[in-house]
Amino acid sequence: MNTLSRTVLASALALASIQAKAAEYNVDPTHSRVGFSIRHLMTKVNGQFKDYSGSFEFDPKALKFGDKASLEVKTSSIDTGIEKRDTHLKSPDFFEVEKFPTMSMSAGKITKKSGNKFDWTTDLTIRGVTKPVKLELEYLGAATDPWGNKKIGFEAKGRINRKDFGLKWNQILEAGGAMVGDDVEIVLEIQAAEKAAAPKTAAK
Repeated sequence: MNTLSRTVLASALALASIQAKAAEYNVDPTHSRVGFSIRHLMTKVNGQFKDYSGSFEFDPKALKFGDKASLEVKTSSIDTGIEKRDTHLKSPDFFEVEKFPTMSMSAGKITKKSGNKFDWTTDLTIRGVTKPVKLELEYLGAATDPWGNKKIGFEAKGRINRKDFGLKWNQILEAGGAMVGDDVEIVLEIQAAEKAAAPKTAAK
């Protein structure tokens, strides 16, 4: 290989490296959902947190994540559709929102499984307690909205034991058993916009 060929090859590799660099994305809370479900008696209660923010690095072409990722959730924004129940969940029996106003997830470790699916081991912090949690993560694709914003989508699912994070309140039933289950199913439905430029105005 002559000098010119080596120079062209080096330039091409350098360009490919630049193009493959993960871009930063901001979570779009108007088109995302931070949800959960937990057993209550014989059925399940579904809920969500409405106030949160997050960002991460991702390369849609190479399907690779960068080193940075974070999600911060305001615990006082919990919503199960019943005001009295939400007030109880905000109390010291559960999230104790006055003392612990936020819960969070960090980048952790993301390992590709197959296709668009990944294993995500993240550090989850609730009530000041941080523990690793494993989630199943799926990349749902990329698109450009009518206003020119580059968007990508993910869904993550997992399960935690609430008592591991200090949410221990329960009530024993007369017939035996407990009113509230220990296992909490987590569902993150995330749409995010590339941070390359200031976001354009979009309809909700």
